[in-house]
Amino acid sequence: MVQLTLRIDEALARRLKAVAAAQQRSVNAYASAVLRAAVDPDLVTDEAMRVRERLAQAGLLAPPSPSGSRPEEQAVRGARHRAGQGRPLSELIGEGRN
Repeated sequence: MVQLTLRIDEALARRLKAVAAAQQRSVNAYASAVLRAAVDPDLVTDEAMRVRERLAQAGLLAPPSPSGSRPEEQAVRGARHRAGQGRPLSELIGEGRN
């Protein structure tokens, strides 16, 4: 099991705690269920469907990805080539500080 630390605003933390308590779950159990519902298209429960609907409305629903599939080598080479043609991040940050 992996531990994940999130930084969220206080109002969201209060709402998360309240919903978890109303469902008689720990914050960790509730947050895990929400995250699982967001990324697992095979998870089908009423609660998961409600969460997925809200995430979809917010544009935050993770698209399904085929498990274990890898992109074609040509696509990876093309992406690497295109990625190397941008401006360095340090330049962009420097512009914002001037």
